[in-house]
Amino acid sequence: MTAATAILQMICPDQPGLVRELSGWVAGNGGNIVHADHHSDQGAGLFLSRIEWQLEGFGLPREAIAPAAASLAERLGGEQTVTFSDERPAVAIFVSKQDHCLLDLLWRVRTGELPMRVPLVVSNHPDLGPIAEEFGAQFALVPISNANRGEAEARHLELLAEHGIELVILAKYMQVLTPSFLAAFDPPDAFHRVINIHHSFLPAFMGAQPYHRAWERGVKLIGATGHYVTDELDAGPIIAQSTVNVSHRDEVEDLIRKGRDTERLALARAVRLHLKRQVMVYRGRTAVFE
Repeated sequence: MTAATAILQMICPDQPGLVRELSGWVAGNGGNIVHADHHSDQGAGLFLSRIEWQLEGFGLPREAIAPAAASLAERLGGEQTVTFSDERPAVAIFVSKQDHCLLDLLWRVRTGELPMRVPLVVSNHPDLGPIAEEFGAQFALVPISNANRGEAEARHLELLAEHGIELVILAKYMQVLTPSFLAAFDPPDAFHRVINIHHSFLPAFMGAQPYHRAWERGVKLIGATGHYVTDELDAGPIIAQSTVNVSHRDEVEDLIRKGRDTERLALARAVRLHLKRQVMVYRGRTAVFE
């Protein structure tokens, strides 16, 4: 088993010497750096950094690393988060009736590909309950409509708190999360907590029935987009995208069939990048360190 590492993500105003400052902080505490990625956005005047180092031999105990990193970020005028590679965050998957993304995620968790736990599956329809239970997750049926949306989302928040959920994945959950729900579970900062899969190559064909609209336009390439969720529909920062070729012989049903494969791949990749703390969000866009 790979030795545990600590991961520091930092966003701060750009200035000379930041690479030396951050790597020096790790080295000064006896840390052996295994990955270091940095990006200086000259237009935004921001510096983004992801540094990962071995915990073995590090001079600070695990519980002291985050407070020390917070002090460093405060001195640099930025924001940070510290995570550890051996953590398995509790994740809730929200679904409706389509099962392909749910099955794919649960299978990848079972095989160890995605370092997370799924104690909870939430749906507005009963169809996928047996799948959730087969993989050992509690299935929570919460019907939702415009008439009861506030009450339903309050129940969602109760379930998330009850299970200690750190990340929500919308795996073909055909409902729009309200700003009040997002404000309660995912306050706006550089480290988002809700991921959605959209069945188009955003920003093309936002909203409903993108495959139908793509077929009407006669496109030769369709795709899927894994992105963070914000108040603006299908406009959150993009994490990962996948595409597939289509032809004039394909009907709408063929686009939907091919699209399911791209949806699975894009969502799994987006979730893995998030779990590995390889994504950083700033000014509505992402830096993805691979």
